Amino acid sequence: MSNKLKTVSLDQMLDKHMGKRGTEKREKFENELRIDLLGQAIKEARHARNLTQEQLGELVGVQKAQISKIENSAKNARFETILKVFEALGAKVHFNVELNNKKLAY
Repeated sequence: MSNKLKTVSLDQMLDKHMGKRGTEKREKFENELRIDLLGQAIKEARHARNLTQEQLGELVGVQKAQISKIENSAKNARFETILKVFEALGAKVHFNVELNNKKLAY
């Protein structure tokens, strides 16, 4: 009996399990993934600056618990707070806005 494994790309797996690009389920998944990556970026930047969550919270004007929530899931954080966190970390933030498959420049 042969156990031959088939190699598939990440996009193929996502298409199969999350739906094709542009579908509501796939868009929701990718947006949540981006938000999780944002929290991870904040955590990595905080570690690079040798700051505790409490110290970063003091710089931003929020409680340690809020920093923890942002790092673990930025979904419920206010956009303004996230920007303040990056500013306190001395990090530059760049956003790309795309409308009708065309990038908008600001």
